[in-house]
Amino acid sequence: MAIRIYIDQGHNPQNPNAGAEGNGLREQDVVFRIGVETKRLLDQNPDFEARLSRPTADTQLGFSNAESLQIRVREANTWGANLFLSLHTNASDNPTASGSEALVFRRDSAAYAVAEDLLASISAITGLRNRGIFLRPGLFVLRRTAMPAVLLELGFITNPGDAALLSENPRLFAQGIYQGLLRYYGL
Repeated sequence: MAIRIYIDQGHNPQNPNAGAEGNGLREQDVVFRIGVETKRLLDQNPDFEARLSRPTADTQLGFSNAESLQIRVREANTWGANLFLSLHTNASDNPTASGSEALVFRRDSAAYAVAEDLLASISAITGLRNRGIFLRPGLFVLRRTAMPAVLLELGFITNPGDAALLSENPRLFAQGIYQGLLRYYGL
């Protein structure tokens, strides 16, 4: 049976639960494209089956932040995903902040191990700094999924260099995610 990857393109196309903005970009648009490209790569490999939280750019999940998050988790749990992967861009008041990082529920977990491989591959392919893995047990999508869950902050939308890379080369981030999954699953 194929390994099921639920790709959550973080945020909605509009409020509630819209994402960060920076350098003329919207987080929800950037991660939508990266998610679609990641799904395309996974679907080409018979070892994987992928599903998107937002199959179209205008898919709106819920009418509140809480409902939006609940729908994403419920879909992944009901589908029986093996991994919940939530894609995001970071933001900072410091425009020089740069790099990729991952958030997981706890250290001694499969999610932590997946995050290590994902970040190593994303960093190797994009050239962005690996900022490490952080524990965030309070995040709904990390604590309420029935499977390992990783929230990826792919780069800083508020950093001009990161933002350009995210916008102009979404395929690089998708390739980094794909290679990280291949590494983790030993494929």
